[in-house]
Amino acid sequence: MSNKIRVLYDTSAIADVKSTDDVIFGLDVEKFLDLLPEEPIFDLVITSPPYDIGKEYEKIMPLEEYVAWQKRIINKIYVRLKDTGSICWQVGNYVNNGSIIPLDIELAPIFKELNMQLRNRIIWHFGHGLHSKKRFSGRYEVIMWYTKSDDYVFNLDPVRVPAKYPGKKYFKGPNKGKLSGNPLGKNPEDVWEIPNVKSNHVEKTIHPCQFPVGLIERLILSMTNAGGLVFDPFCGVASAGVASLIHKRHFWGCEVMKEYIDVGKERLEESIDGTVQYRPFDKPLYDHTQSKLSKVPDEWIKEE
Repeated sequence: MSNKIRVLYDTSAIADVKSTDDVIFGLDVEKFLDLLPEEPIFDLVITSPPYDIGKEYEKIMPLEEYVAWQKRIINKIYVRLKDTGSICWQVGNYVNNGSIIPLDIELAPIFKELNMQLRNRIIWHFGHGLHSKKRFSGRYEVIMWYTKSDDYVFNLDPVRVPAKYPGKKYFKGPNKGKLSGNPLGKNPEDVWEIPNVKSNHVEKTIHPCQFPVGLIERLILSMTNAGGLVFDPFCGVASAGVASLIHKRHFWGCEVMKEYIDVGKERLEESIDGTVQYRPFDKPLYDHTQSKLSKVPDEWIKEE
């Protein structure tokens, strides 16, 4: 693992960057990708692109234009993805006058055209966010996990979760009476309950919509091997980089906003030093019923 985080704005320096370096490129991702050789480089590409909903870091564009822009980027990434590699594209909904359009549905044809294989449509469920007034409040986003081939990296053991019934045994057959589960735990389901990064979250920075590190940890541990290269084309404050570095992977990220780059660099340096603040993916969820705030107020209780 490198002991220094590089930030590059100079396109002429890209040719000297190695896959064992940890770098944030202060460049537009399309411009950056065009400067790379068209050969396999990335082990895992993971990102949450702008959703085209008017956040401070994005430019609103018609949906058709947005999809075309995403297609250009995905196509350029594809040729630079290793045959054993994966793409995890995490998206929410495009909202138009109160009507939602799920972006995973809009973007799926791009990956299908490239003959990539959809392995999971992971639902990230979280408990906090804005309350809708004319529809149910949105509390999930989708991670589309695609592989370039059928020969892809998938390490299940590092991300197993506790079995529901670890003492369960076979009740018939040659293994009758023996424990039937894996001592390391079970395969996680494809619906993940991980808190999103809000004001009191330990990871909160200046970014309004940052990835929780725990969401990315499970993807990196399962879809790459130690020493692999993870790329985030819209890296924000480098949460994907934090997850990569603490688990001995290397990281490249693209970001155009300098204030996010500065925060991201600091977080990556703290990841190497072991001082970065983050919520691990295997930390149990807080039991909200133990809070005094969960008690029904007396004024809400109707007299019989």
